[in-house]
Order: sequence, then structure tokens, then C-alpha cells
Amino acid sequence: MAQKSILTIAFAFLILVSFFSSASVISRAQGLSSGTITGVVVDPNNAVVPNATVTIENAVTGYKRSVNTGTDGAFRFENVPFNNYVYSVSASGFSAVRGSINIRTSVPITLSIPLAVSTATETVTVTTNAAEVLENVSTAHTDVDQSLITRLPIRSPGSGLSDAITLAAPGVVADSNGFFHPQGDHAQTSYSIDNQSISDQQSKMFSTQLPPDAVQSLEVITGATPAEYGDKTSLVVNVITKSGLNQKKPTGSFSTTYGTFGTISQDASVGYGSAKLGDFITFNFERSGRFLDTPEFTALHDRGTSGNIFDRLDYSPNSKDTFHLNLFLARNSFQTPNQFDQQTIGQDQRQMVHSLNIAPGYVHIFSATTVLTINPYYRLDNVKYLASPNPFSDQTITFGESRRLNNAGVKADLS
Repeated sequence: MAQKSILTIAFAFLILVSFFSSASVISRAQGLSSGTITGVVVDPNNAVVPNATVTIENAVTGYKRSVNTGTDGAFRFENVPFNNYVYSVSASGFSAVRGSINIRTSVPITLSIPLAVSTATETVTVTTNAAEVLENVSTAHTDVDQSLITRLPIRSPGSGLSDAITLAAPGVVADSNGFFHPQGDHAQTSYSIDNQSISDQQSKMFSTQLPPDAVQSLEVITGATPAEYGDKTSLVVNVITKSGLNQKKPTGSFSTTYGTFGTISQDASVGYGSAKLGDFITFNFERSGRFLDTPEFTALHDRGTSGNIFDRLDYSPNSKDTFHLNLFLARNSFQTPNQFDQQTIGQDQRQMVHSLNIAPGYVHIFSATTVLTINPYYRLDNVKYLASPNPFSDQTITFGESRRLNNAGVKADLS
């Protein structure tokens, strides 16, 4: 475990040095888009309470997480999406405690929660916490948690994230082949994935996208876009991925589905880690006989596959420093759909998309009011047009081409 941690830190440090020496720094007044809650639970004598259950939840988004305090009475929540939350604490022999908290900064918020000794008399109190979780921010946005994503009918091969955004966010209209149109613009969408900016289109024809099961939370901003995203007049999707920190028991899932057009989908994910080191990894594979939207009512020459692997590694050696590394590899390989006359002459035009994304990050807490974040990134999309023409055909119209799109940069924030 120690050797793995040293190698990870060394790898992240080398990437940071290389990016600082070759790329420009973009300064913006925004830190990582997730926060941390730490604290301690004490009794009336100010002694720590071990094994108390601490829960944070948002009834609107469905986000809910629970941890038990250690022998020192301490607890910690990592990678908490910006939002309002209700926390509750319960322990044997003590009365339950509730409160509210607003997460809007990557600086850890520390709580000291006192518990009162319970009496023999029990009362039942019916309350509503709707007002406690309503946000008071200037942006028009929709919060989409994993609890909602798992219930959405996401069935488009290679474009599950686009499906989730289209189905969950108002003012977003679906288009063909994984495109979608925000109100007033043509596919002018910016993504912020764990503080990495991606402004290129994420259609499966020209690129790849994160699988939905790698996403912990989405904030889909549809109006009054904050200044830190530039002069955007359209959609901004703020993505927070899953983390393995504090997953002391390996937690994961596996699913496989089969549908029309020979569509097969397989998804597997697992997260595991301690308070200092955690890893989350997910693998997805999809195959369909109707990979793209076809020009005919019948699917002709339209087979395709999509596969990707996403890995997020987190290392927090102390309360002041946190390292993380996002790795993403993906491939789409598919046929270009034919019309009936193209099918007759045996035209075989195909396309392949490869993507590589490396995004390390570093967060340092100077004080309760000052935090530094550094996020270098590198992304490559390689699109290849391939063909196997029929030499005996009268119309062997095909073409081949390879296009590459590289994005590299560093985003540094001092908030």
C-alpha cells in the first residue's frame, strides 16, 4: 500500500512539473466543485462518542451518506457536492441531533456536535426539512444525483451521459447520435469534470464521454452562468465523479442487459479505500446493431461497439493536502449507416474514435479561509475514417482519414 502511494505521488508530481513547464496557467476564482465535512461528536462532559452514526442527506437530490465515528469520536465526509444538507447524529444512550449545513467551498467545514443523554420518556416529532435543503444561489440549475441517474431510462449506446442530461435538465432537447441542444444554442456545452474544463462536443461520433455510473453528482447550469466559466451563454455541466475514499468495505455493482437490435450492455464498478487512500474504477462495454440513428426506418449497416474504463485515485496524507488522479480510456468503433442504394452496392464506411484523458489534481488548505487547487490535464481524441470498398462495385466511393484533437492545460485557483 505504501509503495503504491509513493508511486502515485511521484507520478502526479512529474505530471505537475511537466505541465507547469510547458502549459499556460489559467486563473479563475473557483476551487474544486466538491467539499469536505469533518467533525467530532461529544457527550455533555465534552468526552468523545465513538461509534455514533452521522448522516448527511439532501431530500431534493436524493444524496445520502452515512459514517460511524471512530474511537476518537471523529468523522469525515469527502467529495461532497456543493449543496445544502441536513445532518443527523444518533448514538446508543443519547438523544438524536439534527442540523443543517451549506457546502459552497472546498475548504473543509469542521463541526463539533454535542449529544444529550436520552431520558426514559420518548416523543415523536414530525418535521419537514424541505426549507433546509432549498438553495439560495443566483444560477438556474438542476442537481442530478446518482440516485436519480440509476432510475433514468438510459439506453443509447455510447452516450449515456447525454441521455441523463437530456432527461433530467429542463430546456435541453435531444438530437441525433448523442447530441443535445440547450435552449438558444447549438451544442455549445461546457463540462467541468472534477475541475477539468472540457468545451469540445461529447457526441459519440467525434468523441467519447464518461459513463453514467462514474458520476456521483451533476449540476446542470441552465441560466445565469457564473463568471468562472467564461462568457458562456449556454449549458454548463459540473460533474463530480465517485471516489473510493472511506469505502472501508469494497462496494460495487455489476449489471448486464440485452435489448432489441442485438444490444448488449455490461457495466462493472468497485470502490475501496481508507481515510487516506481510495480508488474507484468502472468498466463499461456496449454493442448494438443500431449504434447510430439511421437515415432509413430499417437499420442498415449500423453495428457498433463502445468500451471505456475510468479510474479515480485519491490520496490524502493529512488534513491539509489532497491528491487525486483521473484516468479515462475509451473507444467507439462503428459502421456508418447506409441508405438502401448504398446497401445494394455494398458500401462499407466505418469510423473509430479513441480517447485518452489524464487529469491529476492537488488541493492544499492554508487556513479556514484560503485554499489552493492545481489541476493540469491532457485529453486526446483521435477519429479515424476507415473503408473496405468492394472492388467489383460500380460506385466504390469511400474515403479514409485520421484526425487528432489534443487539449492540454493547467487550471490553478487561489480562493
